[in-house]
Amino acid sequence: QVQLVESGGGSAQPGESLRLSCVGSGFTLVDYAIGWFRQAPGKGREEVSCVSFSDGSRSDNTSYAESVKGRFTISTDNTKMTVYLQMNNLQPEDTAVYYCHAWGPGDYWGKGTLVTVSS
Repeated sequence: QVQLVESGGGSAQPGESLRLSCVGSGFTLVDYAIGWFRQAPGKGREEVSCVSFSDGSRSDNTSYAESVKGRFTISTDNTKMTVYLQMNNLQPEDTAVYYCHAWGPGDYWGKGTLVTVSS
């Protein structure tokens, strides 16, 4: 059974940092593109950052939404089947539910973790 479980959300003040984790099970991480998406209150779901593996193992390609470039970093630990999203210099507009999404041979979503940024 495929599962994606997010953690690491919470409350932060503007300028602070949080690190989100997404642990996958039931599939091979490098066979999939993995992304973090978010949905703010009253808005649609948007892509935040994605990583894919060009040769199935060590090489990876990353992309970021313009709004988070220079502040967020996506990374993976393939041995732990984990994808991280390091979020620095958080701003109120980063407030959202953050979802992990894996797509490739299948298409899977986690249940999300809430990030609230306010002073």
